[in-house]
Amino acid sequence: MDRKLDHESIVPLYHQLKELLRETIEKGVSKPGDKIPSEKDLCAQFNISRSTAKKAIEDLVQEGVLNRIQGKGTFIAKPKLEQSLSGFYSFSKVMQEKGLNPRDIILDMKIVEATPKVTRKLKLKPDEEVIELKRLRCANNEPIIFETSYIPEKIVPKISPESILENSLYDVMFKEFGIIVAKAKEVFEPILIQEYERKYLEVKEGYPALLLERIAYDTYENPVEYCHSIVRGDRCRFYTELI
Repeated sequence: MDRKLDHESIVPLYHQLKELLRETIEKGVSKPGDKIPSEKDLCAQFNISRSTAKKAIEDLVQEGVLNRIQGKGTFIAKPKLEQSLSGFYSFSKVMQEKGLNPRDIILDMKIVEATPKVTRKLKLKPDEEVIELKRLRCANNEPIIFETSYIPEKIVPKISPESILENSLYDVMFKEFGIIVAKAKEVFEPILIQEYERKYLEVKEGYPALLLERIAYDTYENPVEYCHSIVRGDRCRFYTELI
């Protein structure tokens, strides 16, 4: 990085350094997995304070551009996984198309009484039961999504964890129960990862994330799944095309 920071500019020094580091990465001068200079080295190179260097790095870590490894340093992160919102998609199939190996870890699967919110989302009668399925969805063994699905128990009686591990959930619903998932409605909102999700997603509490809520419908427009997902914001981003 031969460029210097403008100490007379109204633009804060940490922001100048942050954009300089980002530009270096985007130009391919530094690549994913490369270690960036330490805070001490950046201070000496740009004549800035330790707090300025730390702020620039922390911002890029929060954005998923950099990745800090305890005791080793700060490294350039892998590119984010992109997914279009323009059509219906499967996490497993999307990962396979990107050349990644999808893997699901079933954390818990049980029959529970639907909460008022789940009852409303799935248009159930009071006190109806649902299958509560908690999964950690990974790409190349890296945890990406912490997902909880609720499925009316009456439409998938005796569904087994083994069948879900061997096939996608929607494939199991079709092959074993004749349910075709035809469409879905999704809502996204930005959140910060909490302590409970942190231990599964292997990131720090307070990391940026996306809360994704999906209701899937069959061909008769009956809701067949309500899904609540915490998606790592440092590893994923979604896009749409406007025509």
